[in-house]
Amino acid sequence: MSLLVTGSIGIDTVETPQGRAEDVLGGSAVYFSLAASLFGPVRMVGVVGEDFDLAQFKPLQDRGVDTSGVEVRAGSRTFRWHGRYAGAMNAAETLDVKLNVLAERGATVPPGFLDSTFVFLANTHPALQREMATRFHHARLIVCDTMDLWINTESAELRKTLGVVHGVVLNEGEARLLTGRTNLVTAGREILRMGPRFVVIKKGEHGSLLVSGDDVFLMAPYPTENVVDPTGCGDSFAGGMMGYLAQQDRCDRATLRAAMARGSVIGSLVLESFSIEALARVTSAEVERRLAALRDMLRFE
Repeated sequence: MSLLVTGSIGIDTVETPQGRAEDVLGGSAVYFSLAASLFGPVRMVGVVGEDFDLAQFKPLQDRGVDTSGVEVRAGSRTFRWHGRYAGAMNAAETLDVKLNVLAERGATVPPGFLDSTFVFLANTHPALQREMATRFHHARLIVCDTMDLWINTESAELRKTLGVVHGVVLNEGEARLLTGRTNLVTAGREILRMGPRFVVIKKGEHGSLLVSGDDVFLMAPYPTENVVDPTGCGDSFAGGMMGYLAQQDRCDRATLRAAMARGSVIGSLVLESFSIEALARVTSAEVERRLAALRDMLRFE
């Protein structure tokens, strides 16, 4: 089993009703890697600027994340995002974003990483995702993420990318925007016609929906009252899901459902702190405890 993620690594400033966290570690690849590392080793590929303090990777390295695929690019600065959540904290308002190194050429995959069999292409330009996907000749499962920006501005490129991946993870608003369909099951089936074998639609506090050729499955969220910061929740869901699939070394119907349950539980843990604080200290035992509680909540006969 070898799991690789490529995505953003950044410095975040986040404001929520619970407080403010300034200049903390963030980025899709970071949250994904920490979540997935609860199930096995993870290879992380990305780019940071020369202003980035590599000591911030210690919580990831302590959990077995291989950060040797992260390039420190001379003359560049690290991606930065400043966002604010209010009310029910269902969506962030972006106050400031500096793409910096993310506006440059994509990351280079180390030769020793090219034999990865499970690959997650976190959110970035779909043409870069597609180019990255072609590098992994041994991959048995390639899954991508996306966002409304690419759906609105690079729809043709995104559709090409969906034609070369095995699965896609996106939120309900993105699924509706991409397909023009209100019903999420119908939207999922429309996306399947674009190429993927399965679609996982994230529904925030309402769980997630799986649509594949032979399955429609609704995964409940793990309920938590201690919501501090939703940043990275979706990336951590994907990390938990992919980490479990890589650990089991398969992606059949039952395993994919079980993987979504792990993603749901890990996503609930991320909510309970700013940045990666809760995710970095969580143990496999805590994941199993919440998983057992979730099973019990869903038992009705």
